[in-house]
Amino acid sequence: MQPKILIPMGYGLNCENETAYAFTSVGGKADKVHLSEVFAKPSILEDYQVLAMVGGFSFGDHIAAGKVLANRYRYHLAEQLELFMANGKLIIGICNGFQSMVQYGLLPRFDDSSEQLVSLAQNDSGVLEDRWVTLAANTDSRCIFTQNLRSLELPVRHGEGKLVVRDKGVLQRLWTQGQVALQYLDPTTGKATMKYPLNPNGSVDSIAGICDSTGRVFGLMPHPEAYNNPYNHPNWLLQRQAKSLPSEGLGLQIFRNAIEYVQRNL
Repeated sequence: MQPKILIPMGYGLNCENETAYAFTSVGGKADKVHLSEVFAKPSILEDYQVLAMVGGFSFGDHIAAGKVLANRYRYHLAEQLELFMANGKLIIGICNGFQSMVQYGLLPRFDDSSEQLVSLAQNDSGVLEDRWVTLAANTDSRCIFTQNLRSLELPVRHGEGKLVVRDKGVLQRLWTQGQVALQYLDPTTGKATMKYPLNPNGSVDSIAGICDSTGRVFGLMPHPEAYNNPYNHPNWLLQRQAKSLPSEGLGLQIFRNAIEYVQRNL
């Protein structure tokens, strides 16, 4: 079976082309569908195994980043999203998609509750951060998307990417339940860091991405779809000269993990 991926687009979202390319490069079939069509026919989700909520500035990020889009999802798709997740399907939210997921309550989703327990606040720097960062994958995480990853570099481009939690209990539970998937890493020490700009936004515990308790719903601020080719990397020429240029963009492994999971389990 060729897994099918639904990529809603429009109303200020972007990156849908790169996301579709990433999924198709690893064996998936990606359909880009305007949000108005998705909202008009919620049953469309039944035809797909993966929902990819892409980046951008949905509805101009009015009120808060991803807030309006989260409300639209809640109003139009709540029942279908619950069924989608109950059937063991996958959801990935990248940047604005991640922001919408936490505003909705799809993450961290403790005890199947959609209560909002985390948010993505304005970067400590006070400006939009557009840079490459190094990430460490948590080997104890349940996240399907980050399996077989240790560290990788990806670009960020966001103004509201600082993960904040309601209280220490939420943070502790994220760790004990294996829901912390990615952290910002200092490549010189090999350890997670709060140091700017290695941690570009000041996220608590250097967290760059989290999943739900099943590992099938995943949100992250960096853009894996933007590293779909070795030549996307800003230092590709130096890598080629050092004979360390990878055979593919390292962000593709995140999408490959999703495709392989669907092929094995759905």
